[in-house]
Amino acid sequence: MLGPRVWASVRPGLSRALSRNVGAQASGDGRKVDIAGIYPPVTTPFTVTSEVDYGKLEENLHKLGTFPFRGAVGGVCALANVLGAQVCQLERLCLTGQWEDAQKLQHRLIEPNTAVTRRFGIPGLKKSMDWFGYYGGPCRAPLQELSAAEEEALRVEFTNNGWL
Repeated sequence: MLGPRVWASVRPGLSRALSRNVGAQASGDGRKVDIAGIYPPVTTPFTVTSEVDYGKLEENLHKLGTFPFRGAVGGVCALANVLGAQVCQLERLCLTGQWEDAQKLQHRLIEPNTAVTRRFGIPGLKKSMDWFGYYGGPCRAPLQELSAAEEEALRVEFTNNGWL
C-alpha cells in the first residue's frame, strides 16, 4: 500500500498519463476511448533500496495508457453464483470490444448485484440461488433468513431487470 507522501508525488504523472484519449479503437469504428477519471490499480515498483522506482512506474503508466479502460477493474462476483453465464457474457463482450452491448448488460446486472452483495448480503444471495435452481441453503447464525418483505424487494430487483 502506498503512503500519502508517495501518492502525492505520483498523482500528477498518473493523472496526466490516464486522463487523455488513447489511440485504441472501441467497437472497431475508429472512435477514441476517453479514459479520463478512470484509475486502474497500479502496482508500485520499488528499487532494491526500497525507494519507488519512478522510471519503471512511468514505463508501466505508458503501457496502461494504451489500454481502453472503461471503468471496470475487477469485481466481487457474488452474482455469478446466480447469473454466472451472464457475468461471463459481460466479460466476453468487454474482451471483444462490444462496449455498447456490455454496457446494456452491465446495467441489467447492477441492481441484482447490489441486492445480493450490499443490500441483502448472503441471505439475499442464498434466496436468489434457490430461485434459480441452485442450493443456497439456510443461513448460519448469526445471519437471519430474509423477511417476507425483504424477499419481495429482492424479487423485484431481479424481475425489473428481466431475470425472473
